[in-house]
Amino acid sequence: MSNTLFTAEVTALGGREGRVQSPNGAINLETAMPGTPRASKLPESTNPEQLFAAGYAACFDSALQFIARKERVKIESEVTAHVSLLKDEADEGFKLAVKLTVKAAGAEKEVVENLVHQAHQFCPYSKATRGNIDVTLEMA
Repeated sequence: MSNTLFTAEVTALGGREGRVQSPNGAINLETAMPGTPRASKLPESTNPEQLFAAGYAACFDSALQFIARKERVKIESEVTAHVSLLKDEADEGFKLAVKLTVKAAGAEKEVVENLVHQAHQFCPYSKATRGNIDVTLEMA
């Protein structure tokens, strides 16, 4: 059994057409499905895919920096997560796909690619999604 380091908590009210809030107030956002009237009325609203993309990008960039330090390579990195909501033909529902676009400076391309692949094995989001959704790694 693993030791819990911390637990994040966010409450959703109204699903995709409501709001999300954290107890400390750091997250207090309206949610709206893109392309809906609610999204038009609330242009600063977010959605579950955008929130997932934010978490995955931050986590992966942190994992990449950790691996780089471990390998004694100094890089500057930026990770953009593109999270797509797809129609799932298997059950007529929906599923996710992710593309992680990594920009890195400070090391040769082959070194950075190796670090990115190691980070993908190490990142908690990558571990959680492995075998569940398609994740594509892209070097920019």
